[in-house]
Amino acid sequence: MSSKKTIYYISRKRLPNYNSIEEIFLAINAKVKQHRPTSWRAMAHYGAAPFVLIKNLWSSPKDTCGVYHITGDLHYMALKYRKQSILTIHDVHSALTGSFVKRAYVWLFWFWLPAFFTRKITVISAFTKTELSAIIPAFKHKISVVHNPIHPKLKAVAKNFSKVPTILLMGTKPNKNLQRSLLALKDIPCNVVVVGPLSEAQQVLIDSLGISYINKTSLSFEKVISCYKQVDIVCFPSTYEGFGMPIIEAQTVGRVVLSSNIGATKEIAGTGAHLVDPYSVDAIREGILKIMKDPVYRDRLIEKGFTNAAKYSLEQTVESYVSLYNEF
Repeated sequence: MSSKKTIYYISRKRLPNYNSIEEIFLAINAKVKQHRPTSWRAMAHYGAAPFVLIKNLWSSPKDTCGVYHITGDLHYMALKYRKQSILTIHDVHSALTGSFVKRAYVWLFWFWLPAFFTRKITVISAFTKTELSAIIPAFKHKISVVHNPIHPKLKAVAKNFSKVPTILLMGTKPNKNLQRSLLALKDIPCNVVVVGPLSEAQQVLIDSLGISYINKTSLSFEKVISCYKQVDIVCFPSTYEGFGMPIIEAQTVGRVVLSSNIGATKEIAGTGAHLVDPYSVDAIREGILKIMKDPVYRDRLIEKGFTNAAKYSLEQTVESYVSLYNEF
């Protein structure tokens, strides 16, 4: 096929609270456009119900000469684009939780059938590759790792560490481990910024702990960047991630990071973060206190964070994807 084949980026319908996949691939799209024609196609319908799948599969046009890069969350679109498609899978958590019926539905339409039909599968970490290979062993030969890149809008911003530090907690879903993070911060002199909608139980907990906090929701990517710039510590002891973008985003800006010593977060953070057992409130608390009290250790983590984040350049990611596109 000609190198002039158009790359169609297939994206989910965008919602205010979900920006990560779109921001990553919009940046990739802009860079790939320098090499070959591209087009961005967002689906008309959001969700995972069977009628949503049918509507999106039916309504999305198909160019028989194009290459379709399904950017994530829409794995089932490979049923339409088949061998013209590359599928990026960000994590497999949805296949591992819920009722038997839900897991069977997800396994069939998000993993097995898409893996059967698509030509190539990319994942964003070695951890996700291992998990996905266990779910679709017959198609593991199609899987390769292409890391998420640092967005070009993220730049290092110097900030003196505050006497009463501001701590950023990214995300409020169960895997983001907000409850343990809040319990760990009890009685520590700090200000807290929580990004994501608080459930009633989370609201009750944070109020009961007497923590000084601000809750921010529905943030644009630019406002998320602003959060990184304004805080001193990013506390991200997630219990499950396919990658963990807040880690390298915070490292790029120059903020000290506390994260988990398991799975993809351990892989992605490298030596540029204080890693703890995410299931231990005491470990999270001790990590925060060490960061606050030891400026030499803190500065060393920030420097190692810069070095680690530099590995995830947009240019390297685009080079990997263009190489895959050329195979078509």
